[in-house]
Amino acid sequence: MTQLSFEEFLDEKTHYSVSELTREIRFLLESSFPDIWVQGEISNFSHHTSGHMYFSLKDDKAQISCVMWQSRNQNLFFTPQDGMKVLVQGRVTVFEKRGSYQLNVLQLQPAGVGELQLAFEQLKNRLREEGLFSAEFKKPIPRYPQRVGIVTSPTGAAIQDLISVLHRRLPALEIILNPVRVQGEGAALEIALAIDEFNEYGNVDVLIVGRGGGSLEDLWAFNEEIVARAVFRSRIPVVSAVGHEVDFTICDFVADLRAPTPSAAAELVAPSREELSTQLRGYRENMTTDILNLISTSKEKLHRVRASYGFRQPLDLVRQQAQRLDEIQRNLNQLLAHRLELSREKMNGLSKRLALLDHKNVLKRGYSITLRQADRKIITRAAELAVDDAVEIQFYSGKVLGRVEEIPG
Repeated sequence: MTQLSFEEFLDEKTHYSVSELTREIRFLLESSFPDIWVQGEISNFSHHTSGHMYFSLKDDKAQISCVMWQSRNQNLFFTPQDGMKVLVQGRVTVFEKRGSYQLNVLQLQPAGVGELQLAFEQLKNRLREEGLFSAEFKKPIPRYPQRVGIVTSPTGAAIQDLISVLHRRLPALEIILNPVRVQGEGAALEIALAIDEFNEYGNVDVLIVGRGGGSLEDLWAFNEEIVARAVFRSRIPVVSAVGHEVDFTICDFVADLRAPTPSAAAELVAPSREELSTQLRGYRENMTTDILNLISTSKEKLHRVRASYGFRQPLDLVRQQAQRLDEIQRNLNQLLAHRLELSREKMNGLSKRLALLDHKNVLKRGYSITLRQADRKIITRAAELAVDDAVEIQFYSGKVLGRVEEIPG
């Protein structure tokens, strides 16, 4: 449809709706003002959960509402704050729902170095009040790390300095680089994500986060709140090594240890191989001396103990018991000999008594033994024989054979 001028619109219409009027005003404003640059002071700044930024841009006489969509503001190298003077590139547009005009921000930058310094001080004060700089949260840097994680640019001079110094001081040290941009759009987010990724990985002992020197604008990624909070929540100790010795960033204040330069960070993290060797030699010499002294002292103590009466007494007791055993053995031998003699005498007496009971001694006294020849049975009663039984009569000396002729009744 053909666009009418505002005067023609009023001439043709005897009445109009609010949306029609607002739409016409929007067209007039947006077509009258191309992309423009505006300087002013930020107030009522709000970073919505949607990611969009809303604020007012004002001077001493007027103000205008501004909106910067997430797709635009995610590339900012600093965090806007109330009271900061900025340069804004944007388009004038109308928010029809409210019937108010606003500036759709395309680019946003500090009006000067002073504004960046102001933002730096404001963020530093706020984080200090929250306790992010407190010494009680500082983690100790391990004395003898095995793996070092580095968050920096893979192409800058800082990584070359770090690798050179770390390898020179401790060649066995393992170095793991998580490469990031260290300035410009999105650098702060990359640095924060790299720190979080190292913590998820977990297999490093200490982190070095930093870059070489540069202007305040160049170092600004390390002044961003997102980086500060990533350093603070890191479970792995963090060494901040940003810029030169005179440069200070928010990252330096939050980190567990601040190094004036990347090279200095490497020296703080990695113990010197020569120093370790000297230290180990010293430990070895001290241990050798201590052991030799202990051996010498123990020898003297053993000599004194061996020469003492208390040490000899157990041997004397053993000898006394050995003598007692000898006496007991002699007594036992005497007792056994006496017992054997008594037993021998008793045996002799029994032998004599048994000899008296020998049948030959009985026969010698005039007795005889009669046997029936048929079964060699000793006959003790006449009734055991029958007439004509053959008998044998044994005397002390000799024997006779006979036959029973009669058995008297």
